[in-house]
Amino acid sequence: MLNPLVLLALAMTLVIGAIVVLRLNAFLALIGTALVISLLAPGEPAERVTRVADGFARTAGSIGIIIALAAIVGAAMMESGASDRIVNAFVRLLGEQRGAIALGATGFVLSIPVFFDTVFYLLVPLARSMHARSRRHYLRNLMAIAGGAAATHTLVPPTPGPLAVSSALQVELGTMVIVGLVVAVPAAIAGLFFAYWADQRMPLDPAPLDRPPVEERAGAVRKPVSLGGAIAPIVLPVVLIAANTVATALHADALIPFTSVLGNPNVALLLATAVAIGLYVRARGASRIEVGSLSEHALTSAGVIILITAAGGAFGATLQAAKVGPAIQALFPSIGPGAGFALLLLAFGISSLIKIAQGSSTVAMITTAGMLGAVVTGAALPFHPVYVATSISGGALVGAWMNDSGFWVFSKLGGVPERATLLTWTPIAAVVGTTAFVTTLLLAFLLPLR
Repeated sequence: MLNPLVLLALAMTLVIGAIVVLRLNAFLALIGTALVISLLAPGEPAERVTRVADGFARTAGSIGIIIALAAIVGAAMMESGASDRIVNAFVRLLGEQRGAIALGATGFVLSIPVFFDTVFYLLVPLARSMHARSRRHYLRNLMAIAGGAAATHTLVPPTPGPLAVSSALQVELGTMVIVGLVVAVPAAIAGLFFAYWADQRMPLDPAPLDRPPVEERAGAVRKPVSLGGAIAPIVLPVVLIAANTVATALHADALIPFTSVLGNPNVALLLATAVAIGLYVRARGASRIEVGSLSEHALTSAGVIILITAAGGAFGATLQAAKVGPAIQALFPSIGPGAGFALLLLAFGISSLIKIAQGSSTVAMITTAGMLGAVVTGAALPFHPVYVATSISGGALVGAWMNDSGFWVFSKLGGVPERATLLTWTPIAAVVGTTAFVTTLLLAFLLPLR
């Protein structure tokens, strides 16, 4: 039998090679590698095939519904005008003279239920309009959007990356939401400071777009969404899931029967979906056919993400069958404070290397969590495993260059030349990710949650 660490090296080579060299879809790369590693791992011949499907099914069962519902929530918020309402509220609260803070805060909030690319697509026109009036600070505003949105996109469920990591490491989702938010705040603030610094040294005017930044939405808003209604689809699931976590931690037996149902991630996201669709129907006067069309379009994009995430689960399951976890754990004779923090550094480093090699933060997070899942679930760490999850998430932002879709979203939608994008998007992503990791180290030391 091959050494587990040799199988791990082979797995990394196959995944990265398939994506980077062969240009295969991440789903095919992960599921194909999972099958190869499973065939080389110990076990009965029939079991070596079926465990790939079993790992896929377990992951899809744990996160598939949440990702699908989150996609509908995001689409409904966009179409109802709820997203625009949140943007305008931040701008009115902080004023255009603090436009970067307003845009960064908006990106931070919206990127919890809405995918990063969509958030950027929504907010870039506002950054352009601010520049058209003031002729100043366009780069600052653009980078503020990127930093705020990137922080929650990689750290806070229900976006697919942190959701998959919490599942692979068996971190309770409410804990991941709470700690992810705590880590994301200083990371986004660090990104904002870097945006101010970069804007002073490299003032930039936006290049004209080849096409309009936002497509005209069909139909007019009949009833504008209130601010409370606009934030409800975001706040409701976070509160319900967090309430269940808190009630369980405090052993509040009188509340647990209720919070365990309402705070179940599937139920919480289903309620948020109902609220978001209700806002869409009220604001647009949408018919049942239009609601069905919106949902179908959202689910089409979510389906690809679910497949990739579930394939990552299959990949992780085969690495566990190959005994990679115990092999890595043997590198740390005793998981004391020193070895525990070395494990956090390992999680951050592996995630960064995979991100640099193949470009996708989500794939980097899923792959790294699959490698380290058995180590985290089978070891007595000196801190909560959620800190391994946030270390992986932070690493997935480091090394964002031209193989990263976010690089091109920032460049093309923002009207920023490629060289300038390397000097702005790449370092701000690294600043956000590194700050998230440093914050994780401090929290693991000061607040281990064990």
